[in-house]
Amino acid sequence: MNEQFDSYRPLLFSIAYRMLGTIVDAEDIVQDTFVTASTRNLEHIENTKAYFCKITTNRCLDVLKSARKKREVYVGPWLPEPLVIDHTHQDPSREIIGKEYLSTAYLYMMEKLTPIERTVFILREVLNLDYKEVAEITEKTESNCRKIFSRTKQKINLNQRETSFTYEENENIVTRFLNALSTENTQQLTQLLSEDVVLYTDGGGKVIAAINPIKSRSRVLSFLLGISRKATQKAENKLTNINGQPGFIAYENKIPVNVITYRFENNKVKEIYIVRNPDKLINVVYGM
Repeated sequence: MNEQFDSYRPLLFSIAYRMLGTIVDAEDIVQDTFVTASTRNLEHIENTKAYFCKITTNRCLDVLKSARKKREVYVGPWLPEPLVIDHTHQDPSREIIGKEYLSTAYLYMMEKLTPIERTVFILREVLNLDYKEVAEITEKTESNCRKIFSRTKQKINLNQRETSFTYEENENIVTRFLNALSTENTQQLTQLLSEDVVLYTDGGGKVIAAINPIKSRSRVLSFLLGISRKATQKAENKLTNINGQPGFIAYENKIPVNVITYRFENNKVKEIYIVRNPDKLINVVYGM
């Protein structure tokens, strides 16, 4: 049982994290799935993978029902908890199946979906399960699952992939962006930012952050330069892999204060996501 479950652990964490956007909740649900399954006789289960996935998705749906109410009164934009992917220190329980639809941009876009739409989308599009498996997990008909998936495609642009560039090319943009920001090179920053760039900051009402998204290149540029100028000499930025995309962690006295990720379009920064809520940075440790 233990070995069998461990083989599915990355899959279950992939589902739970993408559905909830929080690491601790995803880990708790995966563990709860194990505890639930360990108390049952699995000999009669024909599709063990679907069985484990079903328990996980049901737990996620229960959490989402209460989470959606909390997010409706959340102070400012709600952004997913950053998942720092550092393979030298990676916890095996946090392994992710597939890198598509993992970025902050896509997880943020998931908020547009209902819980069941999110479930069907993740199982079908992200994990590439067939409709028979999706139907078995969600306890809906295959026809219904097809309709839900079709409706979901109309809500989010599935043709717009995470990026048309490689990780290294995007990393180059982020590096240039960081250097330009540290030297207040407004000309280069202007070239790197899309004209209609949008910046989201998630402070959760715990720390200072913009309540509303900041739109347009001029306003985003002013905001970023203001942050940069207020940074202390003890501030330290580290470029790393966050949710499968290049981003950076800002530390002060070795304590993470900002995790910043991007969405790129046409070789420019289209969206910027800044997570400042300390509750969402507890899994970010110095040196990651």
